[in-house]
Amino acid sequence: MSNSTGQQINITTPDMFQVYLVKGLYGAFSVSPSFVFLYINGIMLFTLRSKSVFRETPRYLLLYNLLFADTFQLAMGQLLLILSLPPVFVTHYTCAIMVLITVTVTAVSPLNLAVMSLERYVAVCFPLRHSAIVTVNNTGVSIGVVWALSSINPLIRLILLVLYEAFSADQIMQQFCAMDALFYSIVSQEYDKALTAVTFTSVGIVILCSYFGVTTVARSASSDKASTTKARNTVLLHMIQLLLCLSTSLSGILMGYIYRLGTLNRTARLVVGYIFFIFIVTLPRCLSSLIYGLRDQTIRLVFLHHLRCALWTGGLSLATDKH
Repeated sequence: MSNSTGQQINITTPDMFQVYLVKGLYGAFSVSPSFVFLYINGIMLFTLRSKSVFRETPRYLLLYNLLFADTFQLAMGQLLLILSLPPVFVTHYTCAIMVLITVTVTAVSPLNLAVMSLERYVAVCFPLRHSAIVTVNNTGVSIGVVWALSSINPLIRLILLVLYEAFSADQIMQQFCAMDALFYSIVSQEYDKALTAVTFTSVGIVILCSYFGVTTVARSASSDKASTTKARNTVLLHMIQLLLCLSTSLSGILMGYIYRLGTLNRTARLVVGYIFFIFIVTLPRCLSSLIYGLRDQTIRLVFLHHLRCALWTGGLSLATDKH
């Protein structure tokens, strides 16, 4: 969660009690649902590795990569949130490692959505060549390229951290560990805006072109309209997910703007921060497993089977512990 306040604020004891009360209540409200979604995402990840049809089908491999990135980002977000509750102040070095890892994984989701849209485009527009173009090996190369491109951003941010930020590796941070607690210079802020604009514009163009291509084929197809319509809806779903990823990337900028208005007290800032964290940062990371797990017929049966088995086993173990 973003914590962009760097000002020293005098807080009385009643105000401090109110702040800790708000942090405890909203922190518990934020963390509890996220652990549930982490559990569900874990079941989905296990499902996608449980059968050979999932391990040998390119679109399921891409889905696994997307879900893995979302789950990892969700887990890192929860870690940073939990560290901010006591509060726990860490060194710049430790915070930089956690933030740069999170930055790397965050960049994977939009790029992976672009590749997934292209895969659906090839499947509909070039059905006879799909099996030759979209192979397991080519999909693995595409996933590798996605992670390689995502790794460029943290390298650039590391250079900015050394050149433009007041960074001392062993020094304890005076704020909670967050992106804008490390990167607060004008250069870093402008870089963040430019990167967000370029990334989401490029990926948005790819998804839109894929959508219009699939839509054109769907309108002119004389047979198998159900399959082409489903592919078109899938690409449209990718665009919605991209918008959710964009909202997550813009949340820090929007929160910084709200904080700079100066009209909110410390407690109100915490409340607004937790609301942003739940609905803009956490929720988009939790939707992939639910959307694809319930929408895809092949995945749904296996996913619900593993989910029921996990819940039944958990309930049985709790009952056994009581006795």
